[in-house]
Amino acid sequence: MAQKELRINEQIRVREVRLVDHEGEQRGVVPTSEALALAKEHGLDLVEVAPQAVPPACKILNYGKYKFDLEKRKRESKKNQKIVQLKEIRMQPKIEKHDLDFKTKHVKTFLEEGNKVKVTVRFRGRELAHTELGKVVLDKVLDLLGDDMYILDKRAAMEGRTMSMVLSPKVKK
Repeated sequence: MAQKELRINEQIRVREVRLVDHEGEQRGVVPTSEALALAKEHGLDLVEVAPQAVPPACKILNYGKYKFDLEKRKRESKKNQKIVQLKEIRMQPKIEKHDLDFKTKHVKTFLEEGNKVKVTVRFRGRELAHTELGKVVLDKVLDLLGDDMYILDKRAAMEGRTMSMVLSPKVKK
């Protein structure tokens, strides 16, 4: 509704409209000319708010103020949205204990910030013959995080030469 330009006053080209007056009262189905005259009498505009209805629904209101309020509501809803990013942490199947702890700490901070995390184990050369080692590494990451930190969106699965899983933060109450 806000994206398309609404038809106002003489742009409304139907014979009858369902009218809501400037006080919010239902006036029923009235001829368009009568609705226009009523709008002009009060110094306001006749705005088609539901063009898909039969007959189209129209309101008598101040069009400039109406557009401003719509834009304001749109800005407010955008302000309250949080953009969730997908962060990625890469590891190898023969990762050392300290490196695993260090990278798990990064996963934890990403989850605390409210981002999703993709944990990836990359296999090179003959490592591809032992994909179970990658599964062990990913399970260790989950153990180090603890159950209260994450929701497992996608279980560990092979994608070409990598094994990955996706974690999202648990919603805090």
